[in-house]
Amino acid sequence: MARRLYPLGIQTFAEIIRRKMVYVDKTAYVWNMAATGKFYFLSRPIVARYATIVVMALMCVHTEAGAQTRSQLRDSLKVAADRLAYSPDSTDLRLKKAGYNLRLEQWAYAQDEYDYILKREPGNPAALFYRAYTNEKLHRDDFARRDYESLLTVVPGHFEGQLGLALLNQKSKRHTEALDQINRLVTQYPDNAVAYAARAGIEMEQGMVALAIFDYEEAIKRDSTNTEYRIDYADALIRDRRTAEARKQLDELVRMGVARASLRDFYKRAK
Repeated sequence: MARRLYPLGIQTFAEIIRRKMVYVDKTAYVWNMAATGKFYFLSRPIVARYATIVVMALMCVHTEAGAQTRSQLRDSLKVAADRLAYSPDSTDLRLKKAGYNLRLEQWAYAQDEYDYILKREPGNPAALFYRAYTNEKLHRDDFARRDYESLLTVVPGHFEGQLGLALLNQKSKRHTEALDQINRLVTQYPDNAVAYAARAGIEMEQGMVALAIFDYEEAIKRDSTNTEYRIDYADALIRDRRTAEARKQLDELVRMGVARASLRDFYKRAK
């Protein structure tokens, strides 16, 4: 087996990939970090700023920014913009500002930031991922697809990129491609509940209810506290006329703290 070098002192993904150096994509763990635990210590990895940028950019929109009101978000955006005026070439600051733009649904402004970053750093994974997301919000699905594909060229096996591309293809009714991509994702990340739940959602939309039930069961095995998985699982059971099993899932949801009133329609369908 050929020896592969660590990218010591190298700060661009393009060179890491071109020279076939070691890169370990762990962005799938961001989902677990966001959903569990409270405090984390993120040490700066060997791949210098890029690995840190990816993790922080993926979490920024859903954690720090997500806890703020719209008024606080606008204040934070102004602070980020003011800081950026003094350091206009800072990738970190532009990603942070774009994160606030996303939370405020300022899609065009966010896209401007990602365009700027990608002109300077064409292989920046965080900018590619979030520009793809922004393009979807702007109903520019073809551009979003190109960004996802570019991301997967730079970082093959990228969890978020593969998931985003599969869901985009499903939305665009490219059903065969969507299934192929989500199947690869489950194969690469067999312990990831999100991958199974996403495949189940695609299968449900394509009318493959029995397969979806299996995948929801697998997702729940890996994340038994996730109430959304259980609700979707109950829905799939009801559609498959397995109403007794569906009622058990609904009762379990109530025991887990979900308001029974919010499940009223499911109980009616499960009679």
